[in-house]
Amino acid sequence: MNKPVYSQKRIYVYTFDRKLFLATAQRTEKIYPVAVGKPQTPTPHGTYQIVNKIINPGGILGSRWMGLSIPNGPYGIHGTSRPESIGKAISNGCIRMFNQDVEELFNMVSIGTTVIIKALAQDTENNHAYYKVKPGDTLWSISRRFGITVDELAKMNNISDPDNLQIGQELIVR
Repeated sequence: MNKPVYSQKRIYVYTFDRKLFLATAQRTEKIYPVAVGKPQTPTPHGTYQIVNKIINPGGILGSRWMGLSIPNGPYGIHGTSRPESIGKAISNGCIRMFNQDVEELFNMVSIGTTVIIKALAQDTENNHAYYKVKPGDTLWSISRRFGITVDELAKMNNISDPDNLQIGQELIVR
């Protein structure tokens, strides 16, 4: 039986969307909802590595802990005893996951796995950042959030009817 090659896997955390992606060079394998740092204690953006893994670390850390190489830590990806926090900016900088999700992820990555934390998914080749439309979003609210005009946003995305956004639609925002 061949052992999986973990070094080819990467974790991407998008703090604005509160999503964690497990990916290989070829494809996204899994997408998980997460909680991230609150405005007073934001999750640090950058490229890091998993430096340790602990089963049942206890307390609010849930069932698994994966420590990250972020300076001035400790910061990590971990489970939670507060599942209602997932999807919110509520932590002290760590990335929280549902316990069943962090257990699955824990088994698919190893110490040394690269973790890239950014605000938004970004297409580096074209230098675009993307935003997925959520319930209640309007072109106007999205344009204000990203500091561009409604006309620029509509033009970048070839939108002819600004009142017809679809939930889940991916928009270029930069």
